Amino acid sequence: MKRKLNLLVLSLSLIAPFFTYSATHATDTTSATVGIPTSIGLIGVANSAKTYYLELPNGVSSSAIKIGSIKYSGANTLIDNITLDNGKIKVTLKGNGNTQTMSNVQGFSGEFKKPFKTTPGNSIWLYSNGRRWQINDYKALMDTMDSYDLNADDNITPSANPPLRLITTKSNLSAEGLIWYNNSSKVIIDPDSIIQSTVKPLEFSNDLYNRTPNIETVQFKDNRIIVDYMIPRVSNDKNSYPTKWQVEPDDGKHDLSGHAEGRRYQITEYYYYVADAKLTTYNYAGNITFDYNLPTDAELNGMVTVLTPNPNPTKYENKDVPVQLSLRGELLRYTNTSNISEWVFYAKEKGKDNTLQTKKDYSKTLNSNKVFDFIIPKSRVTSDNFRLEYELTVIVRFSNPVTTQSGTITYLQQPLSAMVEVYKNQSSVIYPSTPPAPAPKGQPPVAVLMVPPVVKAGEDVFARGGGSYDPDGEIKNYFFQAPGSISLPTPTESTSTFWYPIESIGENTVGLTVVDNDGMTGSTGGFIKVIQPIPDAQIEITGTKKQNRKVILTSKSTSPFYYPLDQSKTKITIEAMSGGTNADIKYAGTLSGITANPVLFKKPGIYRASIYVENTLGYSATDVVNFEIVPDEPPVVYFSMPGRAFRDPLNGNQAVISIDDMSYSPDGDIIDQRLWEYRYDSDNDGNFNEEAWVIFSNENKDRLNLTVTEVGKYEIRHTAYETFGQPTIDAFITSADRKFADSSGQNTIEKIVDVKNRAPQADWSW
Repeated sequence: MKRKLNLLVLSLSLIAPFFTYSATHATDTTSATVGIPTSIGLIGVANSAKTYYLELPNGVSSSAIKIGSIKYSGANTLIDNITLDNGKIKVTLKGNGNTQTMSNVQGFSGEFKKPFKTTPGNSIWLYSNGRRWQINDYKALMDTMDSYDLNADDNITPSANPPLRLITTKSNLSAEGLIWYNNSSKVIIDPDSIIQSTVKPLEFSNDLYNRTPNIETVQFKDNRIIVDYMIPRVSNDKNSYPTKWQVEPDDGKHDLSGHAEGRRYQITEYYYYVADAKLTTYNYAGNITFDYNLPTDAELNGMVTVLTPNPNPTKYENKDVPVQLSLRGELLRYTNTSNISEWVFYAKEKGKDNTLQTKKDYSKTLNSNKVFDFIIPKSRVTSDNFRLEYELTVIVRFSNPVTTQSGTITYLQQPLSAMVEVYKNQSSVIYPSTPPAPAPKGQPPVAVLMVPPVVKAGEDVFARGGGSYDPDGEIKNYFFQAPGSISLPTPTESTSTFWYPIESIGENTVGLTVVDNDGMTGSTGGFIKVIQPIPDAQIEITGTKKQNRKVILTSKSTSPFYYPLDQSKTKITIEAMSGGTNADIKYAGTLSGITANPVLFKKPGIYRASIYVENTLGYSATDVVNFEIVPDEPPVVYFSMPGRAFRDPLNGNQAVISIDDMSYSPDGDIIDQRLWEYRYDSDNDGNFNEEAWVIFSNENKDRLNLTVTEVGKYEIRHTAYETFGQPTIDAFITSADRKFADSSGQNTIEKIVDVKNRAPQADWSW
């Protein structure tokens, strides 16, 4: 039987890689939710639309996201499509505008909490005799300056200070550099939003800005600040605060002969403005949901090659036999080298732990290789065909867990084996016959054979000799011999394909002879253990693993190709482990003799699915999977409205209360019904419990107005109802399965609006 193969001798295990995984089988895709930061009451045109760049959840790459599945759920309007930008979700939303009157916004001089400053004062003049003072005093009622004389009350000439006196001064208010704020330097109010009739100046005082101590009273009138203050000091106590003054220049109106002089006694005062503003505030909330492809299962491909002896089997020469094994690991379908923590290699004689050798490689690479050396002492070669089996394992560990379609893994490992034979008389490997070799001419070729150490009866086997080489020429022919097997068409000349029937269970050999361009030959062999064709049972859980959603149980079981599964024998069972009961498991028909069936779970909890499969020879296998059905979460209910509203005489003395719903589903469902109610505190006692609820909207509105006529306080209640956002099985669903929630969890003060009459106010505009 002529066949083919690849590099230096023995084996490639077909045992599936082992990895840790979560209790639930994952699907090819899963969903995720990213929340929009909730923002309420944003002010200014700049906030009428906002662009958010949202971080992806841990473990999700932008390339895995299914673009068409990205959806926004919330009360805002989406502007443009949601896109991915530099690994983040980019979403632009139109703010929900709400026109309202905001009380007590603050006006400062150029920056937040920097007040306006004024330093008014009055001229006080000493006559030339040095004993009389002219006092100038402002009269607010007449808006005039009054002058009168006072005799000095000290005993020196010229008099040092005027008599103690309370006088009045004034200055015009300034609006130069006026900027309006709402309790923060970050919230600037558009001056066009200010209701000019509500503007009021107020005195300002803090640790940095304080009026001078000689000020007695301050009042504002007709765009003026009017200040009563003491001169020449605060009190008769000569140690009290002296009123600051500066020399008045000669104005040509006063006789400055003799002891005459002029002084300007002044004060320092600070003020700011408050007003109401009619402006539009903007609200944002909601979430982004999307589906993304889970990474394909990373696979560790292990390979062991017998480097020495060569050929294998090797003839006994009455001396120790060196054995050198090359163990290689290669990661498939995985590319993140930075997450590789270490490679670990183990090798030992089968059943002899004291021969264990361990080697490590900390390189962050997708493949690694280590060589192990053993010795077969000549004293152990006691039979004609002495065989020694070696057990090898390659492990790759990850720094951080890796999420795949089969769950979360922290490492992968691949067990392997290799067989070495030392014979005294006749090798147990039967080599294929070849044409008679010519007289030696140059060097013979070196045969290198690679075969799996273990296979199941009925599955394809590939023997590879492509690693064979000729030191002084090239390989022309490959001849394979696999007693007990059934041959198949070969994919390449250096590879042989065959399978073993059930009768060949046990140890089997494969021989390879290669012929070079000089007609010289080289041979080697390999060993294959054929095991029973037991099928691999696997059940996969897909769909949405959530309460009242469609979950699909699918058989992913396999059996050797030539002994296939008998699908009529397949049986799936499901049972509740915790949280729910078996009565909560709903499906149509039977779970026997099928490969897939949709199932629905009425209660969240841990469930167990098992599958039994059997092939045409009667060999069977089972698989058991525990998985979690998560609860169907109710919506998160929240709405925004102003705390005060005013009746409008131009609108029938009605008050209009604007309400924005910011509710959303935390698990990707759809709010399809919104119920709005109010109750009025009719006796104004602050107790709403005695009042009846009145429905004012049941039309699924997320932006609406409530119009009322009575002055007083109103409490709003909002109830949101969901419909399913994922597939379900309608036959098992009732109206009671729909989740809903109301605004009872929202802060009470946010649900109450105080309706008032707007009082007329003077116009402080300038």
